Amino acid sequence: MSIEVKQQTHSNVTATTKKSESLIGKRIGYGLLYLVLAVIAVFQVYPLIWLFFFSLKDNQEVFSNSPFALPTNPKWENYTTVWTEGNISLYFFNSVWITVLAVVLTVLLASFVTFAITRMKWKLNKLVLGLFMVGLMIPVHSTLIPLFDFFLKLNLIDHPLSVVLSYVAFNLPITIMILMGFYYTLPREVEEAAVIDGCSIHRIFFQITLPMTAPVLSTTVIINMIYNWNEFIFINTFISSDKYKTLTVGIQNFIGQYMTEWGAIGATLMISIIPILIAFFFFSNRIVEGIAAGSVKG
Repeated sequence: MSIEVKQQTHSNVTATTKKSESLIGKRIGYGLLYLVLAVIAVFQVYPLIWLFFFSLKDNQEVFSNSPFALPTNPKWENYTTVWTEGNISLYFFNSVWITVLAVVLTVLLASFVTFAITRMKWKLNKLVLGLFMVGLMIPVHSTLIPLFDFFLKLNLIDHPLSVVLSYVAFNLPITIMILMGFYYTLPREVEEAAVIDGCSIHRIFFQITLPMTAPVLSTTVIINMIYNWNEFIFINTFISSDKYKTLTVGIQNFIGQYMTEWGAIGATLMISIIPILIAFFFFSNRIVEGIAAGSVKG
């Protein structure tokens, strides 16, 4: 009996030792992982911190001191100057309403298309889906001249509608692709029960299907918002009047032939980045949840 007890005790000690060693190994592994992630985070965040300090400098301090030096006398007036005298308030408002309008139209139209493709049976179903997916392969730069000629014939050059339509057209394919993965996971029994109760196709979409897709809709809203807010090519090509320019193009006002206000440029960039940072911090989890929710069928 004593030999069996000793053997059992030895085996228990060995198992405990192995478990403690595995726990120590896991802790070391997690520690190294967090260290690497912390280093990556520093490299990701540092440019934003540098830009903030850069926006508090004047031209003399920008060129006389090291680019990594802190501002000796912070120029907070750079922000008030660009907001009041540089028309940044107007550009900011234009960026907001153009982005919101384009996002709403894109998400709503993409939801219509996705519902029709995944929930309705008609002959040209696959063909229409293929045409939208082809849009993912068209480079933006190759469409500038045809679009300019098209909007010129419609008298939409130097009109915000040309920019909104361009945003909607180029964001529809990726939005439809994201929505489709989620729509295939929705149970059809809910819609079948609604049909039995006498619901029309419009009520099924707006009162049942659309609310059920809220997680993935938030994902598409954020992705579209970031793209539209940072877009430069269409605004620079189709808009020439200051009253319709957005932040991405308005920054050019501070670049002169003989003198450039670098501190004002830095302040403008910070103002343009802040809304995107706020949206990312509050809704970053939504992006992951929405994509993950539509990544698995069944």
